Amino acid sequence: MTIEQKLMQRADNSCELCTAQGQLSVYGVTPAAELTADTSVLLCEACQQQIEQPDTIDARHWRVLSDTMWSQLPPVQVMAWRQLNQLSAESWAQDLLDMLYLEEEVLAWAKAGVTALDSDIEATLDSNGATLQAGDTVTLIKDLAVKGAGFTAKRGTAVRGISLTSDPSQIEGRVNGTRIVLLTQYLKKSN
Repeated sequence: MTIEQKLMQRADNSCELCTAQGQLSVYGVTPAAELTADTSVLLCEACQQQIEQPDTIDARHWRVLSDTMWSQLPPVQVMAWRQLNQLSAESWAQDLLDMLYLEEEVLAWAKAGVTALDSDIEATLDSNGATLQAGDTVTLIKDLAVKGAGFTAKRGTAVRGISLTSDPSQIEGRVNGTRIVLLTQYLKKSN
């Protein structure tokens, strides 16, 4: 049985990310040593085009990830995480990303593909020069007054599941239930 046949059977002849039917093809999830059913997903033409050409992304198309991100298949989980990560500026996508749990090795696979794709973009660094990635946990190293929210984010507060912004000196995260922008010079990456 070919990889495409295995994926068609596994996915019930529909896209594994948006559930569309028709014009489906095998998409290898990078970085994988070899193309197998366990390292591939079955995608429709619309999903594949938006993944390969991120400047054409339509956020509305990806709202269906609220259902498909719960797949038990690692390659589907990886692709869902990557698309949500790419759309993390959208509040709904960030909320889904905050809910999504991946096993350590699956999360490492997802992050490895993002790192390989974004190697030409300036890295986001914490106060010690450690590279920050979406989904990391950071700790505040200074009390910060949060303008407009009426509270002070205390030193030592952990901010989990951060999002990167287009500015490498800033990240987004939730503190006291409020989504705020934080300057990386006041953050330390947590292990």
